[in-house]
Amino acid sequence: MPNRIVVTELGGPEVLKYEKYELPKNLPDSQVRIKQTSIGLNYIDTYHRTGIYPLPLEFPFCLGLEAAGEIIEVGNQVKDLKIGDRVAYSFSPPLGAYCEIRDFESDKLVKLPDFISNDEAASILLQGMTVEYLFERLYKIKKNEKFLFHAAAGGVGLIACQWAQSKNSKMIGTVSSEEKSNLAKKNGCEFVINYKKENVYEKVLNITKNDGVNVVYDGVGKDTFEISLKCLNFRGLMVSFGQSSGMIENVNLHSTFNPKSLYYTRPTLMHYIRNRKELELSSNNLFKKIKNKEIKPNIFKKFKLSEASDAHKLIQSRESIGSIILQP
Repeated sequence: MPNRIVVTELGGPEVLKYEKYELPKNLPDSQVRIKQTSIGLNYIDTYHRTGIYPLPLEFPFCLGLEAAGEIIEVGNQVKDLKIGDRVAYSFSPPLGAYCEIRDFESDKLVKLPDFISNDEAASILLQGMTVEYLFERLYKIKKNEKFLFHAAAGGVGLIACQWAQSKNSKMIGTVSSEEKSNLAKKNGCEFVINYKKENVYEKVLNITKNDGVNVVYDGVGKDTFEISLKCLNFRGLMVSFGQSSGMIENVNLHSTFNPKSLYYTRPTLMHYIRNRKELELSSNNLFKKIKNKEIKPNIFKKFKLSEASDAHKLIQSRESIGSIILQP
């Protein structure tokens, strides 16, 4: 019997349990069976574990939105995939990536090119497609444009640094240490602000010659919300795509956004890969960047699947630099 990680109740990393499970005897016609080799750990997994993002699921339930592996069985109606193909998926419901073997809808899978390993795919697909839609479709960053991106040395942040550099855009990234500052610069971040030592708002005004920025990408949430708004120019766009520091509460729409006629959006990757066409567009844009060596996967640490609770502790410490993967 294969093994998986389940959430037994809402709470801290200790609620994650390693257990055996049974697979269905009959594979649905539209699905394939995947022997997973690499599972991506993403901050949203902690929201599902704690209940910050409530789920209509009964306990115990299996976590995870991203993984890569090899197809070991194919449903009768599947035409474009075969046994032995390497595939990956990201942010396609239902949850359940924290396991050794999984049945999955074939039309939600991405076939991996030869130049990307399973570990690399699991470490970068969700984060890379997130940057793709943020920079290419939600708001298309321009050559020489200065913009603000919080947590520039995290998994998404480091990809953002490289993507911005590939477009000759001037990313202003916030970090919490000298080590992370150096890493962000190494990956292409034009300006780096250590928010532990520097005033982010004052530095942004200095960099932009008092104009502020036209767009802020904020995946931190509560701790950076007010700063992000201050850094925006008139009619600027606030892109709140995560809340690693907690949910934003009690926002007065008039007093918050009216003074500078600001725009606000709370996007999610799921809404930018809603169909096969969008999934292929996003993943192909990412794969092209990787093939051209404009984007390099950055795996910070690998854990055994059975060590998922330790991996969750690390990602919530905000001390990780790059991506974390679980290996069955």
